Amino acid sequence: MLALHGVTVRFGAVRALRGIELVVPTGGTTVLLGGSGSGKSTLLRVALGLVRPEQGSVRFAGAAVDAASAPGLRLRMGYLIQDGGLFPHLDARANVTLMARHLGWDAARTEARVAELAALTHFPADALRRHPAQLSGGQCQRVALMRALLLDPELLLLDEPLAALDPLIRAELQQELREIFRALGKSVLLVTHDLAEAAFFADRIALLREGALVQEGTLGDLLERPADPFVTRFVGAQRGAFGGPA
Repeated sequence: MLALHGVTVRFGAVRALRGIELVVPTGGTTVLLGGSGSGKSTLLRVALGLVRPEQGSVRFAGAAVDAASAPGLRLRMGYLIQDGGLFPHLDARANVTLMARHLGWDAARTEARVAELAALTHFPADALRRHPAQLSGGQCQRVALMRALLLDPELLLLDEPLAALDPLIRAELQQELREIFRALGKSVLLVTHDLAEAAFFADRIALLREGALVQEGTLGDLLERPADPFVTRFVGAQRGAFGGPA
């Protein structure tokens, strides 16, 4: 589905990504795990063609992601950022249907898709006319998810979509998101810094540190077969999430 080969990204003197080799398979959820500044969000932007690598290549569904192809390929990807990125002057429905208007969908097709997505995300229909400031944090993320799903993308890219929510709402949305991923059979690349959240969602985990891919595998691989002392330290720092002493 998505393949990065030897991808290096530099911002000035800083190497944000260092020779990344990663394949995101069709179906299932791959989680990018790591601390702040590890390169997780940059990797998503490279996948979308928003950041061009200094070295290496990116391919999506067999096609090279480059300046010419990226705009078209992005129509086949859904992107959700931490705070949702909703436009405050637009109501929920208008935020969801931005691309439908851009692509010239007719009203009947748009209404049918909005109704389908509202049911899927458990978003109340009577809230579609509210603006982001009138919605809860959880409702804003549901609107952002509907927008990401509008075009029925083949790949979902989610950048810490639940990090800003309170624990109860976060737990509720985690469960709903996992159910949605399974129901739709989407390929998912999800960013988090939280090992427990990675364990909840991931079929595969890619652990990043300072722009380098330290280890890629299952949660069991990270816990039982760490590839590097950093993996042991990272897991140990969050072991309380698995019921052990912090």
